[in-house]
Amino acid sequence: MKRISFLVGACALLLLAAPTHSHAQMTMPAAKNKAPEDKSKRPSPPATASATVGGAQVKIDYSQPSVKGREIFGSLEPYGKVWRTGANEATTFMVSKDVKINGQSLPAGTYALFTIPGKDEWTIIFNKTAQQWGAFKYDEKQDALRVKVKPTTLSQPVERFTITADNSGKVAMKWATTEADFMVK
Repeated sequence: MKRISFLVGACALLLLAAPTHSHAQMTMPAAKNKAPEDKSKRPSPPATASATVGGAQVKIDYSQPSVKGREIFGSLEPYGKVWRTGANEATTFMVSKDVKINGQSLPAGTYALFTIPGKDEWTIIFNKTAQQWGAFKYDEKQDALRVKVKPTTLSQPVERFTITADNSGKVAMKWATTEADFMVK
């Protein structure tokens, strides 16, 4: 009997000495304890291109992969396949007013900007599903607009993928020795 009393007493002491946690502490997801990711530290850091075209704000958010001695178009980014047009999350294209892209109508909104590179022709795609990772879940049925453009060869290679936008409406995408442009009006 003394032995049972001793065990019950020891268990009671252990329970009293054990640390206590509030319900909130025990159920809080681990992600809330983590600091937000510093995207500027990624191998392909984020970048933005923006312009005002005919009163419409144009903003493009993308990530900048580097050439790093690799063959890019036709190899790393195969011809004829949908490309996220950058790295990491899908590139987004936001326009504050209805515009025309190479003469075709695009309503105001935010779109994923995909491309299909080709040796002699690129397809520029404005997809309604803006927030997605890469092009892994790309759905052609969600395309708002597709336009065809002719790529050009740059005289000087561009190491880090770069998109520029100017107030004339020209949007240029440059990487390695290739440039593909479209016009926003």
